[in-house]
Amino acid sequence: MGFNGFGGGMGNMQQLMRQAQKMQEEMMRAKEKLESSEFKSSVGGGMVEVVMTGDKTLKSIKIKPEVVDPDDVEMLEDLVISAVNDAIGQIARAEKDTMPSMPGM
Repeated sequence: MGFNGFGGGMGNMQQLMRQAQKMQEEMMRAKEKLESSEFKSSVGGGMVEVVMTGDKTLKSIKIKPEVVDPDDVEMLEDLVISAVNDAIGQIARAEKDTMPSMPGM
């Protein structure tokens, strides 16, 4: 009946190993593509803009001068936080959409 009572024996095991290796290679390519992608978020009507890479590295922050109010620094801080969090959310969605799913994950 074959290896351990399962049909096919070692041929099936080799095929499973090849499939696992192929899936691992696909995951690495998807991860590399994602990490090199850029994600841009703009909040406050374009007052604050951030650009992050898929590996969650902050590449740039642009702040329009008119949003810089020394009497309301808290608003500027909130806009920066909002823009960064939005970019991180975009990355998370892209990870979910582009990474091949693994059984049990």
